[in-house]
Amino acid sequence: MSDFLAAAKVADVPEGGKLCLEVDDRFVVIVHLDGQYYCVDDVCTHDGGPLGDGELDEGCLVCPRHGAKFDVRTGEAAEMPATEPTARHEVKVEGDEILVKLADD
Repeated sequence: MSDFLAAAKVADVPEGGKLCLEVDDRFVVIVHLDGQYYCVDDVCTHDGGPLGDGELDEGCLVCPRHGAKFDVRTGEAAEMPATEPTARHEVKVEGDEILVKLADD
């Protein structure tokens, strides 16, 4: 993937909030944190669980299945049982649109 794709409106993701959605056949979570937007795959690398169903805790999405944490800014696994990062995608805002550039697999 090389192009930015329209994913959501800024009004869809309030500060401190998250939005789960599908962008070009890929399930992702957009997070609005400290005035910035971040996007990671909606998948826990420990067991494939949906990260977007979990809570946001100090900049990390917490997997609701086993409590693994992923830093939304980097995708890095921040707490066990996950040890591998989830994919992070580039985000930019143009007007009232949130655009996402999906990372290559």
